[in-house]
Amino acid sequence: MAAEVSDQGTVRVDAWIWSVRLTKTRSQAASACRAGHVRVNGERVKPAHMVRAGDQVRLFHAGRERLVVVSRIIRKRVGPSVAAECLVDNSPPPPPREFVAPVAVRERGAGRPTKRDRREMGRLQGGLPKVQ
Repeated sequence: MAAEVSDQGTVRVDAWIWSVRLTKTRSQAASACRAGHVRVNGERVKPAHMVRAGDQVRLFHAGRERLVVVSRIIRKRVGPSVAAECLVDNSPPPPPREFVAPVAVRERGAGRPTKRDRREMGRLQGGLPKVQ
């Protein structure tokens, strides 16, 4: 494992992003680089750009911005505990999950909904307020 993780040298940015588990596949990391979603020290980079320890990598992937500092060079994908040691995560907290409205569920065979049932379903989905 000493050959896989080191404090010196350089490695391709797409391979490093994949190795530290910021993306699921290396092709996703390369696509993010080509689309301009990866910046190293503030500059957009291509997938073959070399990173070294101390570089700041900013990645926008899966609707979230990740801001990490390369602490160690990693050449191959390893376990999550080892990968976590290879970066310093300065990312902002993930955005809160949006509230999902409850879904109206009707029993099977209940027939066509009545006008009252339709109003209840509308209220559940954020429609009209209840009228007295």
